Amino acid sequence: MAGYLTTHVLDTAFGCPAEGLKIELFRISGVERHLLKTLTTNNDGRTDEQILPEAEFEVGEYELVFHAGPYLDASGTPPEDPRFLGVIPIRFGMSEQSHYHVPLLLSPFGYSTYRGS
Repeated sequence: MAGYLTTHVLDTAFGCPAEGLKIELFRISGVERHLLKTLTTNNDGRTDEQILPEAEFEVGEYELVFHAGPYLDASGTPPEDPRFLGVIPIRFGMSEQSHYHVPLLLSPFGYSTYRGS
């Protein structure tokens, strides 16, 4: 099986997919971060394409950066300055050629993630 990477962002405060949330993918090499791509979630809280498709997949260490602040502002969440969760970085490793799914469950004051399927 070839490897690839996906995500799904759900807004647990409103009980819906998080549409319009910007996500950046970085490859980590030692102390350096290399931006690979920037995507935005669709109306289902997913990206229109795989974050890292089979043709670009390599095992290694990566970081997904979820730009929660602008999404929360646009969703009608009461404003804060600064916002408690403006940017959410999730650093993780992919050690085998497999499907890695890294979802984000988001609310204004907390989040969780896991390796999904």
